[in-house]
Amino acid sequence: MPLLPKGHPKLLNAWAFYDWANSVYSLVIASAVFPVFYKIIFKESGRNYVTIFGMQCKDTAMISFVTAFAFLMVAIFSPILSGIADYVGNKKSFLRFFCYLGATSCIALYWFDLNHLVISYTFYFFGLIGFWSSLVFYNSYLPDIAFPEQQDRVSARGFSMGYIGSTILLIFNLAMVMFPKIFWISSAKEAMRISFVSVGLWWIAFSHITYYYLPKGNQNKQSITKAVVMNGFKELKKVWKQLQDNLALKRYLYSYFVFIMAVQTVMLVATYFGSTEITWRNPDDATLQGIDKIFQVEETGLIICILLIQLVAVVGAFITSRASGKFGNINTLLFLNAFWAVLCVFAYFMKVPNDFYIMAGLVGLVMGGIQSLARSTYSKLLPETDDTASFFSFYDVTEKIGIVIGMSIYGIIDQVTGSMRNAIVFLGAFFVIGFFLLLRVPKKILS
Repeated sequence: MPLLPKGHPKLLNAWAFYDWANSVYSLVIASAVFPVFYKIIFKESGRNYVTIFGMQCKDTAMISFVTAFAFLMVAIFSPILSGIADYVGNKKSFLRFFCYLGATSCIALYWFDLNHLVISYTFYFFGLIGFWSSLVFYNSYLPDIAFPEQQDRVSARGFSMGYIGSTILLIFNLAMVMFPKIFWISSAKEAMRISFVSVGLWWIAFSHITYYYLPKGNQNKQSITKAVVMNGFKELKKVWKQLQDNLALKRYLYSYFVFIMAVQTVMLVATYFGSTEITWRNPDDATLQGIDKIFQVEETGLIICILLIQLVAVVGAFITSRASGKFGNINTLLFLNAFWAVLCVFAYFMKVPNDFYIMAGLVGLVMGGIQSLARSTYSKLLPETDDTASFFSFYDVTEKIGIVIGMSIYGIIDQVTGSMRNAIVFLGAFFVIGFFLLLRVPKKILS
C-alpha cells in the first residue's frame, strides 16, 4: 500500500474517487429510481398511506419521517464514532464499515414491499445510516490529504466525479427499466429492484480504490473504555468552546445550519414532489394502462429530470469553484442562497412537466456547487489542528440536525395539509435566513 505525501495527485484523486463510488446511492436510491419505485408500489395497491403499529400515515410523509429518524441517529452516534476513530487512529476502518453497511442495505432493498413494511423501511433506514455516516469520515480526510489552496478544487472534483459515476450507472439502470426484455428481466418494476442491487455492488467495488491510497493512521491497541466512547461528545464540546474565539467559523456554521437544512431537504424530497404534485399525464387517457405504460410517461419524465440535474451539476460544480476563486467563497455562497430562494418560489407554482424540466436544469447548476463550496469553506476556516475528525464531526452533526428539522417539518406539513406543495414554502424562507446570516461572516478571513 503506497504512503503518499499530502497534496499528491494520486492521493487527491483517490479521495475524490469515493464520491464516484458512493454517489450512486444518493442518485439511484435517494433521488431517482427508488422514489419512482416507491410511488409505483403504492399506485398498484390503490392507496397512498401506510399503517404501521396501528398508526396511519401518508406515504410521502412516512418516507420523510423515516429519513428524519435516520439522520437523527447519525447526529447522535457520529460524535461517538468520531471519538473512537480519534482514539483508535484509523478513520479508514470506519469509512469502510459504513460503506459496507449502506451498500448491503441497498442490495436488501430488492425485497422492499408493502406486505413487510417494517423490515422494508429498516433496509431503507440503514442505507441512509451507512451513506451519511461514511461521509463523516470521508469529509474529515479533506484537510489531511489536501493543502488549503487545493481544497476548493479537490472538493469540487469529488462532487463532479460523483455526478459522472452515478449518472453512468443510472443510465444503465434506466435502460434496464425502459427495455427490461432486452436484459432478460420480466418487468420494469423487477428492473428497478435489480438496480438497487447494482448500487450496492458498485459502491463496494469502486470504494476499494479509495481505501488503497488513503492513509491508515496510527493504531492504538489499548482497549476502548467508556471514556473513549464518550470522548466524541467531549470533543464536540471542546470544538464549541473553540468556536467562541473564532467569530468567522461560528457565524459561518450558523448560516450553514440553516441553508444546508433547506438544500438537503429539497434534494431528498424532489422526486417525491415531482411524482405527486406535477401533472404528467391525463388521468382519463385510456391508452395508458398497466404499470409499464404508466412508467413510460410519468416515471421516465422524472428520471430524465434527475439525469438532467446530474449532467448540469458537473458544470455547475466547476463554475462555482471558479467563481469562488474570483469573487470569494462567502460572496459566491450568498449568490447561491439567493438563487435557491428564487427556485423555491418557482417550485411552488410548478404544475406541468415543462416547469419541472426547467427547474431540474436550474437546480443542477447550484446543487453540487453549494455543497462543494460549503465543505471547502468550512475546511478553510478551521484553525490549525490535527484533530480534523472532531471538527468535521461537528460539521456533520450540524448538517444532520438541520436535515432532521427540515424533513420533520416537511413531513408534518405534508401529512397535515395533504400536499407537498405547501411544504415547499418554508424551504425558501430558510434560504433567505441563510443569506442574511452569511452576510455576518467576515469575508476578509477567506481573501
